[in-house]
Amino acid sequence: MKVIFTADVKGSGKKGEVKEVSDGYARNFLIGKGLAVEATPANMSKLEGQKASEQHKADVAKAEAQAAAESIKDKSVTIKAKAGAGGKLFGAVTAGHVAEAVEAQLGVKTEKKKISLSSEIKAFGTYTAEVKLYQGISAKVSVKVIEE
Repeated sequence: MKVIFTADVKGSGKKGEVKEVSDGYARNFLIGKGLAVEATPANMSKLEGQKASEQHKADVAKAEAQAAAESIKDKSVTIKAKAGAGGKLFGAVTAGHVAEAVEAQLGVKTEKKKISLSSEIKAFGTYTAEVKLYQGISAKVSVKVIEE
């Protein structure tokens, strides 16, 4: 019997996969527990629609990320920080601070997990940060740290 998996089943198949399995296994285990549905023409059509929808969403997200990367590429953000004697910062400038500055100054919303700094920022100066916007799409941003 041909079935369409609705969830990952270890050793049998992944979600969205169409596979031939034995009748008893399909009826008693997979369909009984809601892990698969029978591969009827209606269910196959529904699966194709879902795959097309997921592909369209991925294409739109990639296009948005590409546009955002072009808008922030080689731009600079300025972060004001407090410092003690000798020009050393109190604490450090983190990826979270850079994410907030990129959103406020360049208008691109990003998560702090997706920002990688070239080195720790513990003094005034100019540093480079890489903003990862989508799989394979990233942009470098210059981070200028000045005294508050």
